Amino acid sequence: MRLDDLDPTDNARDLGSGGGGGGFPLFGLIAMLFGRRLGCGGLLLLGAVALAYMYLSQGGGGMLGQAGGPSAGQSQTAGQSGAAVCRVSPERLEACRVMTSTDQTWAKIFEEAGHRYQPATINFFQGGAETGCGAATSAVGPFYCPSDGGVYLDTDFFKELSSRFGAKGDFARDYVIAHEMGHHVQDLLGTSGEVSRRQAAASETEGNHLSVQLELQADCFAGVWAARNKDRMEPGDIEEGMTAANAIGDDTLQKESQGTVMPDKFTHGTSAQRMEALQRGFKSGDPNACKF
Repeated sequence: MRLDDLDPTDNARDLGSGGGGGGFPLFGLIAMLFGRRLGCGGLLLLGAVALAYMYLSQGGGGMLGQAGGPSAGQSQTAGQSGAAVCRVSPERLEACRVMTSTDQTWAKIFEEAGHRYQPATINFFQGGAETGCGAATSAVGPFYCPSDGGVYLDTDFFKELSSRFGAKGDFARDYVIAHEMGHHVQDLLGTSGEVSRRQAAASETEGNHLSVQLELQADCFAGVWAARNKDRMEPGDIEEGMTAANAIGDDTLQKESQGTVMPDKFTHGTSAQRMEALQRGFKSGDPNACKF
């Protein structure tokens, strides 16, 4: 995807190193899926997993609320502009340009609907970070925290996305961030809060189903963003996104981790559902096509 002409977002922070992260072990992701009841979701997408889980955690009862704080080594880089934070590495610069593009796209969509859009912040960290939703480590993958309107990203995740999950190419990475920004849109619209309230009164199975719907909508929103920027798309881009969506479906991850599939434990949707949601948003370019 061609984003070179876009300035990186100025809403960027460097949280430094929280230590103890050590990459993105698959067991950490699988534990997120099966070891806890996760509400509206984290995007195990790894690129897409930690997201929904973060929603419930804003009240202190989710995964992050139960985690320990980051190590004493964590620090936020002071005095750096957002642009300077973004230019630390090519991976950061790409992520910041995606943030600019998604902010611009959703601001226009909101304006068309008569609403005001509030930009998100991207927070870069290594190993672990303290967020408005609690403490997190790199093992959860990229995620969105509604309490502070921030996307959190350890860019080492992209290496895992490519090497372990076979999702290569710039649009696979861009899809991950666009998915997280889809959660930001849900937060602004009040959807994530409503889902959290419904989950609080639901059974585990019902709560998981709501989480799946939230995640699929975020995938669809990522497709809407791509559709609104087709002039920037390059041959093979949408296929790269579909490969990433397929790689992180609940059924695919369950089968890989334990050799069996447990639909009642799905929190993000099957590979087929995730690909369909991304494709639906891309074909329509209309957020209304993403309703659930």
